[in-house]
Amino acid sequence: MADIGVIVTFTDEAGVLVGSLDIPIQGLEGLALEIREVSPERIVFSIIGIPGDPTFAGDLGNDFIEGTFRQNGQELSFALDRVAEGEAPIGLNRPQEPVPPFPYREEEVRYRSGAVTLAATLTLPEGPGPHPAVVLITGSGPHDRDGTLADHRPFLVLADRLAREGFAVLRSDDRGVGGSGGNLSQTTYQELTDDVLAGVDLLLARSDIAADRIGVFGHSEGGYLGPLAAVRSDDIAFVIMMAGPSVPGLEVLLIQNRLIFLLADADEGAIENQIAYLEVFAEALRQEDYQLAEAILRAEIAEQLAALPSDQRPPPDAIEEIVEAQVANSISPYIRELLIYDPQPTLRQLTVPVLAFYGTLDVQVPPVQSVGWLTGALRWAGNTDYTVEVFEGLNHLMQPAITGAIEEYDQIEITMAPEVLELVADWLRQRFR
Repeated sequence: MADIGVIVTFTDEAGVLVGSLDIPIQGLEGLALEIREVSPERIVFSIIGIPGDPTFAGDLGNDFIEGTFRQNGQELSFALDRVAEGEAPIGLNRPQEPVPPFPYREEEVRYRSGAVTLAATLTLPEGPGPHPAVVLITGSGPHDRDGTLADHRPFLVLADRLAREGFAVLRSDDRGVGGSGGNLSQTTYQELTDDVLAGVDLLLARSDIAADRIGVFGHSEGGYLGPLAAVRSDDIAFVIMMAGPSVPGLEVLLIQNRLIFLLADADEGAIENQIAYLEVFAEALRQEDYQLAEAILRAEIAEQLAALPSDQRPPPDAIEEIVEAQVANSISPYIRELLIYDPQPTLRQLTVPVLAFYGTLDVQVPPVQSVGWLTGALRWAGNTDYTVEVFEGLNHLMQPAITGAIEEYDQIEITMAPEVLELVADWLRQRFR
């Protein structure tokens, strides 16, 4: 697990040792500690209220504590050095954001996908080429070409790293975002796959791109679209899936909601109600009964608003606007595709080299749900070159995390764990440089 910079503060309160823990890069402050054991040579303490019983057990020196950290059955070494009293913790930043001068160049490009024009950035390594290339595919919902989410720009960081490794990278704004035309909510997976293939065609037409070494990299929902594109086109040489699901969208959404509700300490009744709602809503969309789906959604929103404390409930004149916005975002062909799509038939045809990786703290695409189905499908396809990795302690964005909760994303400084970037770079170097 990556170093995430823990700050532990101990104080003596009326002869009793008490402690708190801060993790500045994740924006966590004042987590209460339980001191389980203390002596002149040793201390054992745990973080109260965090799942998995996170516990530090270490030897005491004059200016350090060194020992073992345990959580959820996993064990890691740690070392804490004494910090001068009053020294301010490191502020949040984005240390992986690329800073010029760059050993590569960037071109702004535009290309057609059917009736839609897409805007993108093509990052090109130094030298004339031809260069191997990667087309990046964002996750669900509207995203810009950098994959901007929670004040992070993971596709910018990834493009920078891959260009330094000698790979050209194409990253585009989604339909209806930035410089791209179209309307994502009215788009099908067939059309989104067309967008990926249009990017591949752009690269194929360039003399500085190696036509036999063009692949795709999809994050989350992009892990659905990348294999779809590869099965449709003989021009795609490899597929990389970052937190890419390998089961139908509804199944992903059900376990995702359960995990998110559990992190919020919801009771089992509330969780089961949410699951039941999602199932009937998805079935209405599956049947393309948008009128019924809208009625189900409106009833659910009304129930959620009614359950809010009166001081948190929006004013009556704002409720209609809130409801209409949610309906517009949720009742669409795109959402239907996301919920009903089953990737297994496509994955069982995927014979090009595949790299897939997941994080154990991913609550949006948990590896326990997808890894087995993915490896089984690739074996079914007779694929002889696939790598599947699961990283301990990383979340859906491949950041070092504490719980994996979505609320942590923007509090973590790291955009993408260095070990993940190294895996991708090394895997590509071995096969396509």
